[in-house]
Amino acid sequence: MNNLPTPDALPCFLLAAGRGERMRPLTDTTPKPLLQIQGKSLLQWHIEALVAANTNRIVINHAWLGEQIELALGDGAKWGAQIQYSPEKIALETAGGIRQALTLLNPEPYFLVINGDVFCPGFPIAAFTSRFEAQLSNGNKLLAYLALVPNPPQHPDGDFYLQGDRVSDKPITPQSQESKLTFSGIGIYHQSLFADLKLYEAAKLAPLLRSAMAKNQVFGEKYTGPWHDVGTPQRLHELNQSYDPK
Repeated sequence: MNNLPTPDALPCFLLAAGRGERMRPLTDTTPKPLLQIQGKSLLQWHIEALVAANTNRIVINHAWLGEQIELALGDGAKWGAQIQYSPEKIALETAGGIRQALTLLNPEPYFLVINGDVFCPGFPIAAFTSRFEAQLSNGNKLLAYLALVPNPPQHPDGDFYLQGDRVSDKPITPQSQESKLTFSGIGIYHQSLFADLKLYEAAKLAPLLRSAMAKNQVFGEKYTGPWHDVGTPQRLHELNQSYDPK
């Protein structure tokens, strides 16, 4: 399982199949990941950052209004990317969507995944990948490597605990409550994490991660730079009003 990827080998899977119910009415006619901040869609922000980090192979899943995504992004050549698509008849949730796309992500055992509806300008993709590779070089057996962020106002209770570089869903000491953080929607995964899922069936990611955490196979780090879950029209409006791309 510890096949070491070369620095530019990791493909990236962008999750873009969600219906975006909380973003209605904006998402009644536009897929959520095509909503714009400062004139660029959320997906375009990700694509440009990935290419800048030498991650050119990109797979994007879609379901709701997915044809708009393909029309807007094409094959990615205008950004120097190579984009493939994994269309879903119905949204398969995070893990189910990844399972369907595994053949497009081959042959590398590991791949990067980013939620299409997060806005994280400046996220250090290359450094994040390098620290993941360092974990492999140290002999650690990873099924997942996650970026965790301070809990935002809309998610004050967090998701997982970060103890050193290990990620867990249970505290080890009474003081661990202070270390509970929110999963950013950015992670690197091994294909075997999804091997037991049935193809074309919806499946959530969290149960798979918790199972791997129980085996001490989930590592991660805390990221304190700009990160936003663009979950409501109000948050989108505030980002367009406040974010200065300069």
